[in-house]
Amino acid sequence: MASRRLLQVRWRNTLMTALVVLALFMLAAAGDFQAGREALERGDFETALREWRPLAEQGDPDAQYALGLMYAKGEGVPQNDAEAVKWYRKAADQGNPWAQLNLGNMYANGQGVPQNAVEAVKWYRKAADQGNPGAQYNLGGMYDNGEGVPQNDVEAAKWFRKAAEQGVSEAQHNLGVMYALGEGVPQDDAEAVKWYRKAAEQGVSEAQYNLGGMYANGQGVPQNDVEAVKWFRQGSGAGLSRSAIQPGRHVRQWRGRAEKRR
Repeated sequence: MASRRLLQVRWRNTLMTALVVLALFMLAAAGDFQAGREALERGDFETALREWRPLAEQGDPDAQYALGLMYAKGEGVPQNDAEAVKWYRKAADQGNPWAQLNLGNMYANGQGVPQNAVEAVKWYRKAADQGNPGAQYNLGGMYDNGEGVPQNDVEAAKWFRKAAEQGVSEAQHNLGVMYALGEGVPQDDAEAVKWYRKAAEQGVSEAQYNLGGMYANGQGVPQNDVEAVKWFRQGSGAGLSRSAIQPGRHVRQWRGRAEKRR
């Protein structure tokens, strides 16, 4: 059985420029930070940097986080993961949940710091405890894969549920898989269908495929070949050949880690 691919923010190697990503534009802004935000919206990175750097150096966590993003993406400054980590850490230490999420991703992927799953879990947990959906998803993935923590299906399902209830489509899909297979939760086809449908309606191809399988087999829903074909067709992007389609098989993949982007 294929292993689940986390959500990044792509779980394994790429950061799912992800998620559900609330924009910088949602940060509370005033004064010079607002001027920097407006400059960023115009694509004027030089002005944004000029406005934000003094604030960041004075300890403003939103500006520190914004500066970290600029270094991570190479906007207005040379791309530099170590500098991104530096500024994420300053904001994360002050409790900024998106900085905590992205700092966790840097540790998970070994960008700007040595790869360290335990440190990644530490920062994901701090953000997840503040209700950050991307961090909740990623923390669930760490428990599911046993990275940085002992493998624990119950904890994985717990954190996937928190993210799924906030609309994270990949978390919805993974929770559906766990209900279908009875991993970390009681086996329940109807619940599996519920979460597959939520993810499928957001375009997750693996969930569309799995939902088709549930209709094909009459699991959790009345058997319906028309609905099965409909969802199999929509799920064709799951990378499955026609010969690989097995309605009883549950495709379980991570979309990568969730991360905060503008």
